[in-house]
Amino acid sequence: MDFTPLLLNEMLTINKLISFHYFEYAKGYAFEGEQHDFWEFLYVDKGSVEIRSDERTLELSQGTIIFHKPGEFHTVRVGEQHKPPNLIVISFECNSHYMSRLDHQVISLGSRERNLLSLILQEGFHSFSPPFDDPHRHNLTRKPEAPFGSEQVLKIYLEALLIQLIRIGEEGTSTEGSRKPSAMQSEKAEQKVVQNIEAYMKEQLSEQLTLDQLCKAVHLGKSRLKEIFQSQKGTGAIEYFKLLKIQEAKTLIREKHYNYTEIATMLGYASIHYFSRDFKKSTGMSPSEYARTLKARADSTGNLD
Repeated sequence: MDFTPLLLNEMLTINKLISFHYFEYAKGYAFEGEQHDFWEFLYVDKGSVEIRSDERTLELSQGTIIFHKPGEFHTVRVGEQHKPPNLIVISFECNSHYMSRLDHQVISLGSRERNLLSLILQEGFHSFSPPFDDPHRHNLTRKPEAPFGSEQVLKIYLEALLIQLIRIGEEGTSTEGSRKPSAMQSEKAEQKVVQNIEAYMKEQLSEQLTLDQLCKAVHLGKSRLKEIFQSQKGTGAIEYFKLLKIQEAKTLIREKHYNYTEIATMLGYASIHYFSRDFKKSTGMSPSEYARTLKARADSTGNLD
């Protein structure tokens, strides 16, 4: 029997990754702007931000992504009216003419696209060494201990995200058409469960939540809750709850309305010692060190907030 190999079509390919950033900005931060000969996207993971892109000024809120084409001048500003944002900014080389379909696009991501972006972020953290939050440092340093194939997996997820966003922009194209209805319904049901769990967690940030309490609140057994949460979030439920506390702590520090003792109390810590310990374990720095990095970053741009 003869076999004829089929060369698979590649509509777009990421040739090189230029930069990989995850920023946490305080109010008053302003980036002076830049332009370069490669593509870049900015995703608002939390909060809101003002983007200036050539002649446009846009307000971007949580869950939206904007693309900057090669040669396009763009700036970022966090006004006093904005909630301090967390931003994912990734730049890359891609010579496909199909990328023009994303030019000047501001897109609200659905759960499928957000999941892809989350996987890109995970692989980036696995692949490269920090810092990820320095706007003046773009060189990527490989981690010697990175998991097998992590850079390739990042590339695959990034290409999948771009393809997915281009598909969404095509009229009459269903991005879910190839999936069986039962599988789609099951996936959406699990996503809804995790959304409900996360919403409950955010209401309990001032408490010390246990797995038993969580299971009782959302009416799930431990094994099922662990299975669903690990599948959707890639981590355990209680570990994620602790992460939400630290994320909220970062936001409160950036807003500058409360001191560290008050923040610790608001987040259910018995003392500032335990709060500082968990904060440093999660971020690699104490709350005061984190605040100093924010001030130094603002000072470096001439924006003393």
